[in-house]
Amino acid sequence: MARIMVVDDSPTDVQNLKSMLSKAGYAVIEATSGQDAIQRIKTEKPDCVIMDVVMPGINGFQATRTLSKDPATAHIPILVISSKNQETDRVWALRQGARDYIIKPVKEADLIAKINTVLGH
Repeated sequence: MARIMVVDDSPTDVQNLKSMLSKAGYAVIEATSGQDAIQRIKTEKPDCVIMDVVMPGINGFQATRTLSKDPATAHIPILVISSKNQETDRVWALRQGARDYIIKPVKEADLIAKINTVLGH
């Protein structure tokens, strides 16, 4: 069973994503900030990370960049999710090392398809 880390400071968004992922058969790990995610990803080594952008402290772009530049975590695919729907935000996320960019509200079918793609399923 693939383990997915959801990084979001909104309990509602975490719950929605967790529900979609659990229904699809994934184990879900939660982190509520970019800093928390960076530390926990190094120890827990999830198969994939779903990263929100707007969070206090280290934002999703900064956390994605940190993780994608660290040899210990660079292989873990990160999908950035955000309510920001500008093309520049998508391009910036990909430049930071994200594998894909999903706009909120997240559609369950899109989310699962993108996870399956990055996991090679």
